[in-house]
Amino acid sequence: MSHWILLRGLMREQRHWGAFPAQLAQVLPDAVIVTPDLPGNGQRHAMRSATSVAQMVEFCRADLRERGVPAPYSLLALSLGGMVAVEWASRYPQEIARCVLINTSMRPYSRFHQRLRWQNYPAILKLMARGGVERQEQLILRLTSRRGDAAQRSALLAQWLDYQREYPVTRANALRQLWSAARFRAPSHKPGVPTLVLSSAGDQLVDPCCSRNLARAWQASHAEHPDAGHDLPLDDGAWVAGQVAGWLRQLG
Repeated sequence: MSHWILLRGLMREQRHWGAFPAQLAQVLPDAVIVTPDLPGNGQRHAMRSATSVAQMVEFCRADLRERGVPAPYSLLALSLGGMVAVEWASRYPQEIARCVLINTSMRPYSRFHQRLRWQNYPAILKLMARGGVERQEQLILRLTSRRGDAAQRSALLAQWLDYQREYPVTRANALRQLWSAARFRAPSHKPGVPTLVLSSAGDQLVDPCCSRNLARAWQASHAEHPDAGHDLPLDDGAWVAGQVAGWLRQLG
């Protein structure tokens, strides 16, 4: 039995995984899948978000101990969650069996304008100035997903708005999470655990070269989806699950 810990990104919670945990469970029938919320998000929305990725790691470790979920863990992590996974595997390699990093980015392997595409700066600054939950979620959907027709995207947006109304992410917590991500720097040595890097050629939030650079520097396995957006598990969860299953078979 393996324990798979799914870690999401900025301002997202476990419900944003949608159908993906079930899709992963279908290809990994013996896996126990855990989807914790980081402080400031989801069920932890009332908590103060961490101001460093290292603090996020310590929170996750304590959370899993309280749940009685034993190590070693397999980490599947998206965006900011990928930074948490890398820091965790570097600090506590004995706790981590493997890592799957999805559309993540980190210094020194990518530059700031690649980690957050410069084309998005005006929309993000406008949102910060005038705010509003509906505008926020509309922007996140536009920047992270390329799937679905108008009706499907409208239904997904309504669902996300319900999540935010039930468990609101405060502006202060959003800024703390953004600050943590912006100043994170990868350890000087690659994590000593098997690592799979997945990316999306259609990522409109983070330049796909960030994942390519990381995989090349660490000589990690890498696969790129031809057209999905930043939220790859949302846009094509079956593809992600299939890539993970195939990679595990290769590892033996």
